[in-house]
Amino acid sequence: MSTSEEVRALALSLPETTEKVAWSMPTFRVAGKMFLTLPDDETSMAVRCPKLERDELVLAEPDKFWVADHEAAFAWVRVRLAALDDADELRAIVLDSWHQAAPPRLLKTHPDLVPPEVP
Repeated sequence: MSTSEEVRALALSLPETTEKVAWSMPTFRVAGKMFLTLPDDETSMAVRCPKLERDELVLAEPDKFWVADHEAAFAWVRVRLAALDDADELRAIVLDSWHQAAPPRLLKTHPDLVPPEVP
């Protein structure tokens, strides 16, 4: 089971990532652009996810992924931390979200941070 502290440590280990409290919750930003939040009681995280992929994830694994009503119009998905298979799955999800928000200059200087396929 993944914890919010593991999420926080992983997110902050990525280049140019900072943590900022917004909307009364921790948010994580790369070069100022938000890519992850720890909402509610920090038992889940919200990450960037293209809507088509998001809908497929929610249909395939509804116990793991869902869309909060107020985020339905945006390209975000919620992930239940307790439902993640392992640290590799957590890393793949966080890295994918970071990759979507990171500016091209960071992606170019960190080619080793290409997200793997989510297991």
